[in-house]
Amino acid sequence: MKRLSSILMMAILLTATADAKPPSSARPSKDEADLRRWLQNMVWYHRFETDEIVAATGLSPEKISAALKKYDIRNETRPKRADDAPLFVLPYPGGRHPRIGFLDGAIRPQRETKASVFLPWDKDSYVVVDVPEAIWWNRGGRRELLYLAHTHIPTTWDRQKIELAPLEWKSSSDGRLQIERTLPNKVSFGAKITPSRRAVRMEMWLTNGSAEKLTGLIVQNCIMLKSAAGFNKQTNENKLHSAPYAACRNQKGDRWIITAWEPCERAWSNSPCPCMHSDPRFPDCPPGKTVRLRGWLSFFEGTDVKNEFARIEATGWRTKKSIVPK
Repeated sequence: MKRLSSILMMAILLTATADAKPPSSARPSKDEADLRRWLQNMVWYHRFETDEIVAATGLSPEKISAALKKYDIRNETRPKRADDAPLFVLPYPGGRHPRIGFLDGAIRPQRETKASVFLPWDKDSYVVVDVPEAIWWNRGGRRELLYLAHTHIPTTWDRQKIELAPLEWKSSSDGRLQIERTLPNKVSFGAKITPSRRAVRMEMWLTNGSAEKLTGLIVQNCIMLKSAAGFNKQTNENKLHSAPYAACRNQKGDRWIITAWEPCERAWSNSPCPCMHSDPRFPDCPPGKTVRLRGWLSFFEGTDVKNEFARIEATGWRTKKSIVPK
């Protein structure tokens, strides 16, 4: 009888676990203007289906349909961008997982570190830049995650049962995106994405407001290729790594997506996602100091990508702090 009760209890627990839904990642809009902006983002540019908008906003299909009608958001009303406009960058809205595979390594991805950069030759294709995906640090003689932009390996704050508040990118009229977060130990970090016609410049900074020196500050910055048509094959055979550069070619080999960060710790790719990385390392940071990183993303049409690396080097992107190429 005792054995039967144990079996029954186990069956109930398993059923409850199977039926349990993961916590929602939906982000309710602050007001009407905010909802309108996000619906334009999702429908005009990311081409979301209704179920993806539901997942991103938490609204019912009926409310979504009514809002789209009210604001006249349809593919046909999508504004046309000028031919000489900078590369198009938008906050990533969530609701659609930015990976194809290895999803158990990125549960509940947070949208506040993710931005979409649209391909110049295809207005419906984009890469998702995760900056940062993760920041590692040395703490108490072991490696820990100071920050992680999804659920996978427990962070320092997960171990302390501290939940970080959700944030959003701040957008500027010239297309720049910026975000900054302060952690419970008074360490803050931020990122800025600045588009121009030929490249997207990226910056990261970290300010140590704690009383201890920070070391081992390796950053993972990810370029996810799921929604970049012609570049999203789950393989590393179409990738080239020449630190600090990581590049992915299309099937014909005549178009490339290129990224780099300085100072680069490691250039690598993950085929199941698929994604590519140029992962930098912050210098050790004493209390009260700020350290910085510089990053690059661009698109190249041609076959000699190594010559393109040399052209990019000649821009001086590694050392010029705020100059954006035209």
